[in-house]
Amino acid sequence: MIEVIGVRFKKAGKIYYFDPGNIDIEVNQYVVVETVRGIEFGKAVITNRQVDEEDVVLPLKKVIRVADEKDKSAVVENHELADKALESGTQKIKEHQLDMNLVDVEYTFDRNKIIFYFTADGRVDFRHLVKDLAATFKTRIELRQIGVRDEAKMLGGIGPCGRLLCCSTFLGDFEPVSIKMAKDQNLSLNPAKISGLCGRLMCCLKYENDDYETAKREMPDIGEKINTPYGEGNVIGLNILERVIHIEIPENEHVIEYTLDEMVDEGIITAQATE
Repeated sequence: MIEVIGVRFKKAGKIYYFDPGNIDIEVNQYVVVETVRGIEFGKAVITNRQVDEEDVVLPLKKVIRVADEKDKSAVVENHELADKALESGTQKIKEHQLDMNLVDVEYTFDRNKIIFYFTADGRVDFRHLVKDLAATFKTRIELRQIGVRDEAKMLGGIGPCGRLLCCSTFLGDFEPVSIKMAKDQNLSLNPAKISGLCGRLMCCLKYENDDYETAKREMPDIGEKINTPYGEGNVIGLNILERVIHIEIPENEHVIEYTLDEMVDEGIITAQATE
């Protein structure tokens, strides 16, 4: 086992583990840590805890100190400089007539590098742009191409549900989402209905997917023939969330409803079918 703390550098970013050393750190305290890209400022979201060495990438970088007011002021100043760099970078892109969209700019905490995040439909030759930016800002420049999901995460917005985007508020990682998830949940396959602001399938399709998959394994399929006390019937409808099965009895054109538990209790289907 090894003692770690979890640090987040952006509001809904990934959580990275660091070695706290002999420093006692509380949740939501800001810390200054050593990272692969230099000294960085982040928020502790997981306090000192023991984890298996297999769950971390060794050797762990160390926490340098708990952030003080001077560190916090430096971060505020970095944000102000980044806003100005965003304006300047946008202008430079226009001057170089590049087919790319500048999304965000970030200064590293120690200001030894500026990262420009952009989107583009394909590869962009930005070598001359980098030289121009380096001459302007007199520091190291990194241009990083991101996808449309990352763009939505950075910019934020309001989703079709009327709430702030999940990716910009609490989702640390993007998980794979497929059209099969929408089909399993009997959702409209209209792209406008199941796509987020990024134009990709909504991340929330993943949230209830496991429950739907479990329910589909437990319940009979549409069209399946079922023997009931009223005679043989056909499954014509399923309420996945409430585990209700609609069965039509052709002999009397009667439709009956059963919950999954009722069907098991009455022996209409076996308990093994629910495993």
